[in-house]
Amino acid sequence: MQNVTQQDGQSADIVSENIEKLKELYPDAFTEGGVNFDVLRQLLGDASVLDEGEEKYGLNWHGKKKARQIALTPSTGTLLPCESESQDWEATQNLFIEGDNLEVLKLLQKSYAGEVKLIYIDPPYNTGKEFVYPDRFQDNLDTYLKYTGQVDSEGMKFASNTEAGGRKHTNWLNMMLPRLRLAKNLLKKDGAIFVSCDENEQTRLRAILDEVFGNENFVADLVWAGGRKNDSKLVSVSHEYIVCYARDMNFLRENKVLWRQRKKGLDEIYAQYEKLKSAHGTDYDEMTRGLRAWYRALPDSHPSKAHKHYKCIDRRGVYFPADISWPGGGGPKYEVLHPKTGKPVKIPQRGWMTANEGNMKDWIEDERVHFGPDESTVPCIKAYLKDQEFQAPYSVFYQDGRAATKRLRELMGADVFDFPKDEIILQELIEMLTGEDDLVLDFFAGSGTTAHSVFLQNQKDKAKRRFILVQLPEKVDPEKKEQKAAAELCAELGIPMNIAALAQERVRRAAQKIQAEDPSFDADTGFRLFRLSNSNIAPWIPDRTDLEATLLNHKEHLIDGRSAKDVLFELLLKRGIELTVPIEERQAAGKTIYSIGYGVLFACLDTSIADADVDDVAQGILDWHKELAPETDTHVFFRDSALRHQEGAKIKCGEKHFAAISIAPNPAKYVKTTSVDGLLKHT
Repeated sequence: MQNVTQQDGQSADIVSENIEKLKELYPDAFTEGGVNFDVLRQLLGDASVLDEGEEKYGLNWHGKKKARQIALTPSTGTLLPCESESQDWEATQNLFIEGDNLEVLKLLQKSYAGEVKLIYIDPPYNTGKEFVYPDRFQDNLDTYLKYTGQVDSEGMKFASNTEAGGRKHTNWLNMMLPRLRLAKNLLKKDGAIFVSCDENEQTRLRAILDEVFGNENFVADLVWAGGRKNDSKLVSVSHEYIVCYARDMNFLRENKVLWRQRKKGLDEIYAQYEKLKSAHGTDYDEMTRGLRAWYRALPDSHPSKAHKHYKCIDRRGVYFPADISWPGGGGPKYEVLHPKTGKPVKIPQRGWMTANEGNMKDWIEDERVHFGPDESTVPCIKAYLKDQEFQAPYSVFYQDGRAATKRLRELMGADVFDFPKDEIILQELIEMLTGEDDLVLDFFAGSGTTAHSVFLQNQKDKAKRRFILVQLPEKVDPEKKEQKAAAELCAELGIPMNIAALAQERVRRAAQKIQAEDPSFDADTGFRLFRLSNSNIAPWIPDRTDLEATLLNHKEHLIDGRSAKDVLFELLLKRGIELTVPIEERQAAGKTIYSIGYGVLFACLDTSIADADVDDVAQGILDWHKELAPETDTHVFFRDSALRHQEGAKIKCGEKHFAAISIAPNPAKYVKTTSVDGLLKHT
C-alpha cells in the first residue's frame, strides 16, 4: 500500500491545529523550543505557578510572573458617569476615562473585546525620572484611589526609575506587560497597535511585544526623525520609534489588507495647477512649463518636491509620462504611428505593455499616451496624480518635533504639556489604518492628541471614527516651575489641577478650532467622561467574631451615595454593553425606567417599589418594549432590595410571576433571569 502523506490527502492534524489555536491566543507561552507549559498554565489561571522555579527562555526580570498574573486578576472597580463634565453626553460615541489604565482596561474587556481597530499609546519613556504608575500589582485600584486622594494616602508607593535602585527597566516592564496583554484582547482581527518609545526601552519593548502578540505579527519599527540635536558628546540621537504589531498578520495577508497613506504635498500641487489653469486656460504646454518652473523654485525640503516627476498637464490634470513597456521583456512589438508625423514611433526594447493593438488605439484616441515631439522617442503612458495619491507608508519619516509644541501652545495659550505628540503624525496613522466608524484607543492619553487626530481625519474624509482615551489624573503641582503654567490654566478655568482635566480641555478646544475653521464640519466632537472608582457593590468582608452583624450589614449590597446611573453603567460593563449605547428613561408609577440600546435591556433601579406600584411598573416596561420591538431577547433588571417587602420578591406580569424577567421577540415568552444586585455581585 502506498504511504499516505499530508499532501496525498492525510486527515487533519488535530494536535497541530490545536497548537496553532493556542499560539494565536497565548503567543507568550511559546518559545523557540515549543510550548512553555508553566506560562500556559498561568495564563489559564493557575496562580500556583507563581511559586515555582526560575523563568524559562526569553526576556526575564524580577516580578514578571506577578505582572502577568495581575492581567488575569479581575478588577474590583467600576466606571462612574460624569454627565455634567462631559461634552455632548447624549449624542457622542467617544469616551474619556480618568483612572489607572490597568484597571480601566480590565473593565473594558467584556464591552469592547475585539472592537478596537487601532491602538496608539505613548507610554512613559523611562528616561530616569519618576513616573506615576504604582509599583504594587496586588491592589492597583487601592493605590489609584490613594493617588487621587479618595482614600488615606498612608503607605503610598510609586515606581522610581533611578538606575541606582537597580530597577529602572524592571519597574517599567512590570508596568507595561499586563497592560499590553489586556490591550491585545480589545483589538479586532485586522487591527494593530502602535507604541511610541525612544532608545531607552526600544529593545525591551520589542521583546515583550513579541511575547504578547507573537513575533510573526511584528510589522515595522517606524523611525521618526524629529530634528537635529547638538548636545551630545558622541552621537546626536534625533529620532524616536513607533513600534507596530498587527493583531493577526495572517488575517491581513489572507484578506489582502493594504495600509495606505496619502502622499504629502499634493494639495500644494493641486493649488498651483488651479492657478496655472486660471492663467492659461487650455494652453497645456504653457501650463506644463509653469508647473516645472514652480517645482524648480521649491526648496528641497518642501514635500511637493518629491513629486516633481508629475510635471505634465493635459485636459485631465497633472500627470507624469510612465513606462509603457511590457514588464520583464518579451512583449509584443507592433507598429504605432506618431499622431503628428504619421510615422512609426520607436518601439520599447521590451515590447508594448499591451498585446491588444485595439487597446493601444483606444488609449491614443483618448489622449492617454504621451508622445515626444516626433517618432524618434518611445511614447509613455500617462499616470495621473489624482490616481496615485496613496502609497504604502515609509518606515522612516521626518517631522519637526517642535512644530506640535508650538501649535499646542497656540491652542492652549501656554505650554501646559511636556513633549506633546504630533497630531498630524497620529492623523496619518489613523488615516492609514481606519475608516468609517472604526474605534481608536489610547490608554496613555497624555495631552489628548489622539482625540484631536481623530477629529482631523474625520474632517478630512467625512468618516465617523470614535475614540476611547484613558488618562491617569496625574496631579499638577503649582510649586514646580515646569508645571506652573498648567496649574495657572487649571485655576483660571476652574477645573481640577491634573493632566486628565487639561487633556479634556484640549479636546474641547481642538474641536472648537476645527469647527471655526470649517463650519461645514459637523462630526461627533464630544465625549462621555467616566471616572474609575470602587464598585457600587460593597465588598464582602466578614467579621469572624460577629458573623450575624456582618450578614445584617450586607443586607443592602449597594454602596450608599451611588446614583441609579452609577449602578446602571456598572451593569452595562458586566453585561458587555458599550458605554455609549443609547439610554432613554421614562416614568411609571413615579419610578424611573431605563431603556438601553432601544429595548435590548430595561432597568428600574429605584430603591423601593410599593405593592400598589408593581403592576404599573411592569406594564410600563411591557408597553415600552412593545413600542420599541427589539429583534433580540430583552432583559429587565431590578434591585433585590426594592422588592423584599413582597412575598418571594416577585413581580406580577399577566399570569406570570418573576423576580426579574426576560422578554423575547415573542411577547408571550417570559424567562426568569437575574436581578441587578445578583448580576453585579456574581458576574
